[in-house]
Amino acid sequence: MERSDRVIHAALLNPFDVHVYHLVNGLAGKNKLLDDVMIFFAKDALELYAALFIAYWFALPKEDLRSRNQLAVAGLSGVLALVLNVVISHFLWFRPRPFVVLPKGTYMQLIPHPADASFPSDHSAGSWGFAGGSWGRTPRWISVPFTVIAVLVMFARVFVGVHYPTDVIGGMAVGLVASAVVRPLASRIMPITRLVAKPFGYGKATEEAQRAGRTSRG
Repeated sequence: MERSDRVIHAALLNPFDVHVYHLVNGLAGKNKLLDDVMIFFAKDALELYAALFIAYWFALPKEDLRSRNQLAVAGLSGVLALVLNVVISHFLWFRPRPFVVLPKGTYMQLIPHPADASFPSDHSAGSWGFAGGSWGRTPRWISVPFTVIAVLVMFARVFVGVHYPTDVIGGMAVGLVASAVVRPLASRIMPITRLVAKPFGYGKATEEAQRAGRTSRG
């Protein structure tokens, strides 16, 4: 694939990346159950988030529009993180994958993967966008699992051999920046959340209470 001359193309290996990569990836291939768990989080975490979004949307109390709106914020944060990743990897810095740079036989790659940009990790960025977007305005039974999954994704992407540690750390930074950008926009997103929630009857009691309060004050 041809790239602009403005894009920096470099592996930029460093002792931290090399040591931690081999330390984590060196655990692969020794326990099938561990391999299967790590492969799942490395490949299917974004689909897991999507399933959890739907489950949480219906599991929240009917009147809780604020938490549902924060789910929308989390989803948009994840999307923004992926967009930022595309900008970084396609227009700023293309870093080859470990399996492209490292000598054969020095690593174990558990999943097939295109030899596209390694930095920053899309899976890590999206996961931390989702997690960071959920902080503060959703119950802990939503935000804590989102965060735990994001941590597991970081570890898993290195474990299966497709990312360096700084790739997933960079992805985490991108995801948290994206969530910090989107969270203040929660009030602007609320009308869309209210519109989507209305057919399910969600938030109706809250809106009626607010109208009653305005009437009594008037």
